[in-house]
Amino acid sequence: MSGNAVVSSVLALGRIAGGYGPSGGSQPMHIPDGFLSVPVSILFWVVSIVVIGYALRRVSRELDERKVPLLAVLAAVIFAGQMLNFTVTGGTSGHLLGATLAAALLGPWAAMVVMTAVVSIQALLFQDGGILVLGANLFNMAIVGVLVGYGAYQLLLRAFGNRRWALPVSGFVAAWLSIFVAALSCALQLAASGTSPANVSVPAMGGIHALIGIGEGLITAGALVFVLAARPDLVAPAAKATAGQKALWIGGVALAVVLAVLSPLASAYPDGLEWVAEQHGFLEAAREPLYNIIPDYVFPGIANEAVATIVAGVLGALVVAAAAYLVAQGVRRRATQQ
Repeated sequence: MSGNAVVSSVLALGRIAGGYGPSGGSQPMHIPDGFLSVPVSILFWVVSIVVIGYALRRVSRELDERKVPLLAVLAAVIFAGQMLNFTVTGGTSGHLLGATLAAALLGPWAAMVVMTAVVSIQALLFQDGGILVLGANLFNMAIVGVLVGYGAYQLLLRAFGNRRWALPVSGFVAAWLSIFVAALSCALQLAASGTSPANVSVPAMGGIHALIGIGEGLITAGALVFVLAARPDLVAPAAKATAGQKALWIGGVALAVVLAVLSPLASAYPDGLEWVAEQHGFLEAAREPLYNIIPDYVFPGIANEAVATIVAGVLGALVVAAAAYLVAQGVRRRATQQ
């Protein structure tokens, strides 16, 4: 059987199992241009630039050289993981955000760099989220998601103490809360833009993302348990490292590639924001992107859509990892030269 036939067979099985597949399906949908007004978009560009600029300064002073590869690997894994929409209920789907996981392993400022790299490459290269509203998407996912997730995670760890279940439970609750609050932030942006009134957007976005947050929480809790077993020093600073940087690079890149290969099996249902937009009549406000490079995570020129999605996912993961690594190394090098 040829490689294309194998991929097509896997794709068909996924559709039979639960309505999966890229054709006719839905990829992660960040806020597109048209959903937010120009003043609201500009406001959140300014806020995001200020906060992320501060995060870069903190990273330049605080990030351990040994964690720079982890930052790049996490960016690649989160990018690839976000391509795997999971079915929630009622004809909708959710996808990993990853902000809490990144913050738990790297701290809030480096996690903001990771999420900024992911969300920016998604908009610039894959047309996932608009350019004008990129500041708002960064605010919701790279700032609100990270700060809420990190704050809740640290508070819960302190409250639970050294109990064996403290790590996964804290990760689950913090990740759920990060999704829920980020969704409410998006709802308020929609309301401030006049796209959907707050009494509609807030309960709609909050309700569906309360369900999506369960998936985020389970993924985050599972990932933290895995990291605790494989590299306890990343979640418990007093623990001794059990693997070197080379193993971290190999393992992280392998995981990102596996997730990218599985991306054609993503749920075909619309994600939370797209579902709310459809249900409440403002989906048509979305504007077409100004340009297309790899739209909808399908690499152009490849006839088999599943293969095109895998190629796009692998390429995106590598680009995101490189961007995060170069930014982290750049700010650290600049700090040492001052």
